[in-house]
Amino acid sequence: MKVLKGLDNIPEEFRGAIVTIGNFDGVHLGHRLIFKKIAAEAFRKKCKAVVITFEPHPKMILHPDIQPFYLITSIEEKIERIAETGVNGLMLIPFSLVFSKMTAKEFICSVLWDKLRIKKIFIGHDYTFGKGKEGNETYLAAFGEKLGFQVEVINAFKVGDTVISSTLTRNMILEGSVKKAAAFLGRPYSLSGTVIKGHHRGRGLGFPTANIKPDKVLVPGRGIYAVRVHLEGKTYQGVLNIGFNPTFSDEALSVEVYILDFDGDLYGKCLEILFVDRIRDEIKFDGPAKLIEQIKRDVEKARVILDSKD
Repeated sequence: MKVLKGLDNIPEEFRGAIVTIGNFDGVHLGHRLIFKKIAAEAFRKKCKAVVITFEPHPKMILHPDIQPFYLITSIEEKIERIAETGVNGLMLIPFSLVFSKMTAKEFICSVLWDKLRIKKIFIGHDYTFGKGKEGNETYLAAFGEKLGFQVEVINAFKVGDTVISSTLTRNMILEGSVKKAAAFLGRPYSLSGTVIKGHHRGRGLGFPTANIKPDKVLVPGRGIYAVRVHLEGKTYQGVLNIGFNPTFSDEALSVEVYILDFDGDLYGKCLEILFVDRIRDEIKFDGPAKLIEQIKRDVEKARVILDSKD
């Protein structure tokens, strides 16, 4: 997949493409369905399949007061996930306050038509674009008839009776429902982080943990999780704690993982954490001995969960 940054110097091979447009945070199953549809259509029509998205996320520019701003995928992860779906190109349009003032008509005529000369565009059932969110299915279809491109709307994608959305997936992760979020994403939610120095309590308890500085603001809710850990090309099972370590009355939120069946120095190394399931809430114990007993139970429960997923 070729990544096209900006609207200038678009290769000729990407004119006459089958496209889709959206923010696509999370690249969840609904997004992936659209990407696979445009890839299949482009294959049939012997042209390119192109995903159009914006960087940074428009809401970060239009609503800077929203802090923290939670994104399911970093731009690097978004590119990687979209590439997995078989599309030929990803157009990253720089989003700014100036760009936000472009009308739907201007976007259709100057970008979709003049620069890309699209054959067909797929959009989600609720997607809007342009100044004042004027652009929608009806608006696109009217221009499509005039200019000569087709429009197809993809209905909401459901898991069971639930309509998948980036917002719902994001909220599930925040509340710690990582197993449900994984069902929407089609994969476990993940975050990466560098191992930093902690309080060294875990080693004294017999369960040495690696303290992580996460690369994303979107950290699952407080609790204990069964996770997989990617480290230097290998995958390990793990138990991860997110919280304030109430037994020791810590004031700062920590993200720390005990990697099962691993012994080695991790300081400064980067770990990727895949959240498989939530084991329990964070609990305050009457001293280290009770905490050790619970950690042993957590480890055994994590092994059962993770072994069943292998």
